[in-house]
Amino acid sequence: MKPTDDKNPEYFHKVVDCQYACPAHTPVPEYIRLIAEGKYTEAYMINWESNVFPGILGRTCDRPCEPACRRGRVEEEPVAICRLKRVAADNKDDVRQFMPKAPFEKNGKRIALIGGGPASLTVARDLAPLGYEIHLYDEQDAGGGMMRSQIPSFRLPIDVLNEEVDYILDMGIHTQFKTYVSSLQEIIDMGYDAVFVGTGAPRGRDLVIPGRKEADKNIHIGVDWLASVAFEHTHQIGKKVIVLGGGNTAMDCCRTSRRLGGEEVKVVVRSPYAEMKASPWEKEDALHEDILILDNHVPKIFVVEDGKLKGMTFEKVHAVFNEKGKRSLVPTGESEVFIEADDVLVAIGLENTFPWVEKSTGVEFGEWGMPIVDAVTFQSTNKSVFFGGDSAFGPKNVITAVAHGHQAAISINLYLKEKPLTDRPSPFVNLVSQKMGIHEWSYDSEVENDLRYAVPHAAKTATLTDRKMEVELGFDIQTAIKEAHRCLNCDMQTVFVKDRCIECDACMDICPTSCITFTANGEEEDLRTRLKAPSFNLTQDLYVSDTLPTSRVMVKDEDVCLHCGLCAERCPTSAWDMQQFLYKVTKAC
Repeated sequence: MKPTDDKNPEYFHKVVDCQYACPAHTPVPEYIRLIAEGKYTEAYMINWESNVFPGILGRTCDRPCEPACRRGRVEEEPVAICRLKRVAADNKDDVRQFMPKAPFEKNGKRIALIGGGPASLTVARDLAPLGYEIHLYDEQDAGGGMMRSQIPSFRLPIDVLNEEVDYILDMGIHTQFKTYVSSLQEIIDMGYDAVFVGTGAPRGRDLVIPGRKEADKNIHIGVDWLASVAFEHTHQIGKKVIVLGGGNTAMDCCRTSRRLGGEEVKVVVRSPYAEMKASPWEKEDALHEDILILDNHVPKIFVVEDGKLKGMTFEKVHAVFNEKGKRSLVPTGESEVFIEADDVLVAIGLENTFPWVEKSTGVEFGEWGMPIVDAVTFQSTNKSVFFGGDSAFGPKNVITAVAHGHQAAISINLYLKEKPLTDRPSPFVNLVSQKMGIHEWSYDSEVENDLRYAVPHAAKTATLTDRKMEVELGFDIQTAIKEAHRCLNCDMQTVFVKDRCIECDACMDICPTSCITFTANGEEEDLRTRLKAPSFNLTQDLYVSDTLPTSRVMVKDEDVCLHCGLCAERCPTSAWDMQQFLYKVTKAC
């Protein structure tokens, strides 16, 4: 088997895992270490640099980074990366002194942001310090977009949202709230040098089946209903509620219904429970609040008697997969199921809508009515108009919108400097050798099993009577430190220098997980079986050195490495070193 990197004579572990799993590229182990050391403000600022909304995302993120966490290879659950972001936010000092200070020296360029959600706010955060005059338009009375209108207060308190949105708006952003943009052409005609569209996917899909019109008074589109609750136009709902849909919006609808008078709330979804789009923890929270989830039920009709909604009938189905793995929902042949309801919330998906974008703007649309947007630059067919967040490629999540905002800001900056949008700046990457012997690089490297700590919740009897009472209480400081200690130090990389190795096998002997083996080279399939601990995870590359003087090679299985540094401490010739990897997200500059 060839060495991992033929161009580098040294063995070098390429960083994968959680360093790159998050779309906004937070240097995960770095801020986890700071949390373990009690440096919450520093951890907060690291997150703010890349993720922009640590307190918000620490409560609501879909956690795309956590499945990549290597702790999940040792135990069932990864490090609680998301909830540790909240710990940094909840325990930070006053961070305004660390924020970019307005007013900034102006460069004479004006940019319009349409929509005040996470993508637009990220663009503002990146471009305002560079001297751009930013004008933000949003129909709501404050910034935040869908974070304000669609995430319930029991998940995201309004003061947390306001605080983190205001960090950006206080950079001298010109805000036009309560302003609905009905014409993109009008915005362009106002002489802006560039326009960014971050309007999200604002329209909920409807369900047109028999009885829909007749029962219209008691059928509500989920996202619209959540917004009506958030802005305090809606204060109650019927005692018997059906929520249609299996995503996170449906979970927010059913849990909000419980707080507004719903006593029998049922979520009905056509797919199997395991295939629901809602995050597992969102489903668990719904079940904890006595909400029944019925899967494999396809809606057939809204039942209306004397002009009043009585409930719905459903057809029971089961999933059948063909040879290509494509799923079909096939009727079971059982009798239809009738479920009583006073109100029905339809949360079966979101759609983009752009009636305000005229053909005269030069913005072209493709399949499904989506704008044609470059996947790297986020530039539309009108070179001065950029898209990001849900409005660019359809509904995703907050952290993806943040990532889009960073990249769109880079493109806008390059465009207005008349530079090629493909000449994008590289991220900051660094690899620094750490002093060995006193564990300066490591806050904790004990080899032990340590199950993920549970986040405490407020009492259900209290939270179900107050829709604004936050359910999750967050980790206390001591628990947060224990959770941070579960990190396996993915930013500390083992680096092997072949020419320094005397093949004493000391590293192999001291390794607590038997991840290092000195053996004869061979084909990968054979080599995996001859390691000190056979390697069966084929998704993880083996790292193989060049041939050593005894004709053996050093083979390391990263799948089970704890990054504990014992190999580097034990090595008498410094053939092994621990080097700290740092990645900082690319931003406009």
